[in-house]
Amino acid sequence: MKSYRDDRVAKSFIAIMFIAALLAPAARGQEKKAPVDYVNTDIGGVSMLLSTTRSMVQLPHGYPQVSPVLNPGLNDSYLATKIYGFPAGGVTIMPSTGGVTTSPDSLASSFDRDFETRTPYFYKGLLEDYNTTVSYTVGHFAIFYKIDYPSGVSRRISVLMPNDGEMQIVSPTVIRGSVQLEGVPYFFVIEFSRPITETVSWKFGGVPDTATRVSGSGHAFTLAFSGEKDHVVMAKVGLSFISFGQAEKNLNEAIEGWNFGLREKETRDAWNKVLGKIEIQGGTEKQRAIFYSSLYRAEQNMMNVTEDGRYYSGYDHKVHDSNGRDFYTNDQMWDTFRCEHPLQLLLNPGQQEDMIQSLVRMYQQWGWMPSFPRVWGEFAAMIGNHADEVIADAYFKGYRNFDVEKAYEGMKYQALHGTMLPWKRGPMTDLGKVYLEKGFFPALKYGEEETNPAVAPFERRQAVSVTLEAAYDDWCVAQMAKALGHKEDYEMFSKMAGNYRNVFDKSIGFMAPRSADGDWVRDFNPVLPSGPGGRDYFAECNSWVWTFNVQHDVAGLIDLFGGRRQFLQKLDSLFEAGYDGSKWVFLGKFPDQSGLIGDYAQGNEPSFPIAYMYDFAGEPWKSQKMLREIMDVWYNDAPLGLPGDDDQGAMGSWYVFSAMGFYPFCPGNPYYVIGSPLFSKTVVHLQGGRTFTVKAVDVSRQNKYIQSALLNGSPLSKPWFTQKEIEKGGTLELKMGPRPNKSWGSLPEDAPPSMSAMK
Repeated sequence: MKSYRDDRVAKSFIAIMFIAALLAPAARGQEKKAPVDYVNTDIGGVSMLLSTTRSMVQLPHGYPQVSPVLNPGLNDSYLATKIYGFPAGGVTIMPSTGGVTTSPDSLASSFDRDFETRTPYFYKGLLEDYNTTVSYTVGHFAIFYKIDYPSGVSRRISVLMPNDGEMQIVSPTVIRGSVQLEGVPYFFVIEFSRPITETVSWKFGGVPDTATRVSGSGHAFTLAFSGEKDHVVMAKVGLSFISFGQAEKNLNEAIEGWNFGLREKETRDAWNKVLGKIEIQGGTEKQRAIFYSSLYRAEQNMMNVTEDGRYYSGYDHKVHDSNGRDFYTNDQMWDTFRCEHPLQLLLNPGQQEDMIQSLVRMYQQWGWMPSFPRVWGEFAAMIGNHADEVIADAYFKGYRNFDVEKAYEGMKYQALHGTMLPWKRGPMTDLGKVYLEKGFFPALKYGEEETNPAVAPFERRQAVSVTLEAAYDDWCVAQMAKALGHKEDYEMFSKMAGNYRNVFDKSIGFMAPRSADGDWVRDFNPVLPSGPGGRDYFAECNSWVWTFNVQHDVAGLIDLFGGRRQFLQKLDSLFEAGYDGSKWVFLGKFPDQSGLIGDYAQGNEPSFPIAYMYDFAGEPWKSQKMLREIMDVWYNDAPLGLPGDDDQGAMGSWYVFSAMGFYPFCPGNPYYVIGSPLFSKTVVHLQGGRTFTVKAVDVSRQNKYIQSALLNGSPLSKPWFTQKEIEKGGTLELKMGPRPNKSWGSLPEDAPPSMSAMK
C-alpha cells in the first residue's frame, strides 16, 4: 500500500527532474574552459619592486610581443591611465579622430581597464578620447590591427618614429620603413585595408608638412582614411631584422587576406596547444587561474627570431642561415635556469635543444658563453655563468641534439677566462684569478675602499654570492667533463665545485666574506651586510638566504652545520628570523628581498629551492607545509599577485612546478624533489605521446601532508624521483592527509642526490 510519504517523494522527484530538464539546455550551452581561458595577463601588473608584467599578445616563444605603449616612466603597467600608441616594429601607430596634432602627448588617449579584453592571443580596448576601439592579434613577425571608429568623424592613424630611422609611403595603402635600436635594424611594412586619402608629415612639436618620406628621429605621419558605411580600418604590420623584402614576406606568410578572426583563432589555438600540455583537475578557480597564467608567462621566452630559414644575431650583427634549427634569444638565465628552462625541457625538449644550440651559436659568434641574450646581443647583468646549468640539465636528462663538444668548450673557457664581476662581461680580472687560486672571490676588508676600477660602483663585488654561484657552475662543468671523457678537467672542476665551503664561517653559522689574504671580514652582519642591498658581499639578498644556496651539494652543506639536527634548526630559523630591527629598515636595505617569510624571500630567485631542503634532512613534511604557505600567501590572481619581479617567467615557473607537486631542485642533476600538490590530478603530456600523472588522493587545503606514495604502483619511500622515471610515463600517487606522516622520506638513505653523497 502506497503511503503518503511515498507519494510526496514521488512528486518531489518529478519536480526535480522538471527543473533539471529546464536547466539542461543552459548547462549544455556553457562550454568547458580551455586552458587559455584561465589566463589572467594582469597578474603582476603592479610590482613589489622593479619591473611589472605586461599584458602581452604573442605566439608562444614568438616575436613580436605586443602591448600598448602606456604612460612613460610609469612602472606599474596596470595603473597606467593613458595609451600613447601601439607597437609596429620600431615605430608606433596611434588612431585618432578630429584634427591633426604635432605632439605625441596630445595624441595620447585615456582608457579604462574595465573596457579592455586582454588575453595571450587577442587585445581589445577603447580609446576614450576618440570613442574608438582598437583590437589586435599577432602572427610570426606580424601584427594585425582592427580599428573601429565612430560614425561621422575623420578617421586618422598616426605613425610615430621617435628613434633614428626612415619611413615612406610607397603606395596608397602601404608604408615601409626601418629604425635603428641598439645597433639592430628593425624593418617594417604596414599595409592598410583602405586607401590613404590624406597625408600629413610632421616633426615632433613642429609644423605640418606634406612629405611622403621622412628620415631622422622624432618624425611622424598622420594619415586619413575614407569610408562612410564601414567604420573599420585594418592594418597589417610585417616585421623583420633582415630586410624590407623579408618583412613583406613575413607579413604575407603570417596573415592571409583581411580575416582578423582567423588570425586570432590560430594564435588562440597555438596557446591552447602549449598550455594544454599540462591538464589539471581539482583545486580552486583561483588556483587554476594562477597556474595557467604562470605557465603562459613561462612560455613567452626565449623568442624564436628565425625568419624563413635565416636569423639576425646581435652577437656579431650578421644574418645567418639557420640550417634547419630555429634561433632563439631574449633570456636572463640568472633567473630562468632554476626552474623555467627545466619546465620548458619537460614540455618541449626539442625546442629546448634548439635554444641550447642558439647559445652555442652565440658563443661562436661572440667568444663568450651568453647569460642574458637579447636581440641586440648580451645584456651584461647579474652574476654567474648559468648557461652551464641549462646545458648540463638537458644533457643529463638525455637530450643532446646540440653541439655538445662546442657547448663544453664554451663552458670551460668562460669558467677559466671570463670575468666574474657582477654586471660585467669580458675577460677575467685579478679578482677572478683569486677565485681560481684560493677558491673564493675576494671581498673588501672592513672599511677598505674599492681598488679595482672594473667593479661597477653600485653593484659592488657581491663576493660571497659570486663564490657560491661559481661553485655550482663549476660542478656543472665537472659533470660535463666527466661525461665527455675529459678526466683532468673533471678533477679540476670537481675540486672547484667544493669552493662553497671556503666562505662558510662555522663560528657564526653563515656564509660570510673573506678578503684576498684569507681573513674573514671584520664586523660582518649576516642580516644587514654592507652596500646597497648587501651588494658588497651578496646579490640582492642577505646571508640568511645565500647560506642555503648550495643546490649541488646539500649533503655537504648539512655536514658543514654538523649534521641533520643542526641544519634543520638553521632552516627552521630562516623562516622564523626577524629583521634585526624594524621591517621598514630591513626593506630599505633589501628592497629586492620581497615575499618574506622570516628572512626567506620568495620574491627573489635564490630562495626558490630552499623550502624543498627539508627533503634532504629527514623532514619532508615541513617542506609540504611551507610550500603550501608560500603558494597561498605570495601568489594571487590579481595585479599585485606576484611576490617579486616575474623575471621573464621565472617566478611563475616555480609556481607551476610547486602546484604540480614536484620540483627540479638541482638543474644538471636529473631528479625532482616532491612537495605538496594543489590539484587532485595533474597530467603532463610528454614527448612521444607519453604522459606523467600526479594523483593527490584526498587533497585539500588542510590535507597537505603526504601519508604514503606509489610510483607506477610500487611503494615510494623517498621524497624524490628521477628523470628516467618521469620520461617513460606513469603515475605518482600521493595519499594526502591533515597531519604529517613524519616517518615518510625521513631516513638518511631517502635523501635526494648530492655531490658529497654521490662520491
